[in-house]
Amino acid sequence: MKIATFNINGVKARIEALLEWLAAAQPDVVLLQEIKSQDKDFPRELFQDLGWRVETHGQKSFNGVAILSRLPIEDVTRGLPGDDADEQARWIEATVIGSGGAVRVCGLYLPNGNPAPGPKYDYKLAWMDRLHARAAALLAAEEPGVLAGDWNVIPQPEDAARPEAWVQDALFLPASRAAFRRILNLGFTDAIRARDPRPGVYTFWDYQAAAWEKNNGIRIDHLLLTPQAADRLTGAGIDKAVRDGVKPSDHVPVWVELDL
Repeated sequence: MKIATFNINGVKARIEALLEWLAAAQPDVVLLQEIKSQDKDFPRELFQDLGWRVETHGQKSFNGVAILSRLPIEDVTRGLPGDDADEQARWIEATVIGSGGAVRVCGLYLPNGNPAPGPKYDYKLAWMDRLHARAAALLAAEEPGVLAGDWNVIPQPEDAARPEAWVQDALFLPASRAAFRRILNLGFTDAIRARDPRPGVYTFWDYQAAAWEKNNGIRIDHLLLTPQAADRLTGAGIDKAVRDGVKPSDHVPVWVELDL
């Protein structure tokens, strides 16, 4: 089973790029972030006609997450538990049924948090506390599970081409990185790092200052695996070439392959 995460930065704006990548990469499950679409406006019929099951949790103009699956899915839930007043569409999860077993996939779009300090950064850290609780519950189930999406966290200096440029940014502040480590250290495996520990591995290049041309990237899109999923890990990668396409997102797809 090939599971991918992709911050699409507006599904309608990137529809051709998304369809081209889907045809070339042939994932079984895709977790999308920043669809920037209300549920009623998501172009679901286009994907359904191509054989995809579609589940969305959207809002107008910004945020929004979705699941595309070629495999049966069940028990879909929307919204990260822990704050009933949170109206931002940043979390969706479901169970995907593969030929060799099921996996719980959790798609997330973690808050950016800038400017920091400030209320947006407070919201980011509070959201990460809620995510920690959900991650612990996922581990307690002792089943294959994947936490995947745009985490808006640069975990280590080697995850940035120029870490010195990010020291005051919410993505790289010590509290953000510590919150990420607390989740990882519950017992998850960072799939990309498990397969490729080298520096210079990035998933995002800003549109400004020729970041792509200079390879001035950062790694902020992550797939964390429960031990039961990590035991079934057969491959992982980053589809970097997508960033060089027509009207690309500033993120690229990141994926894992599980023996399921």
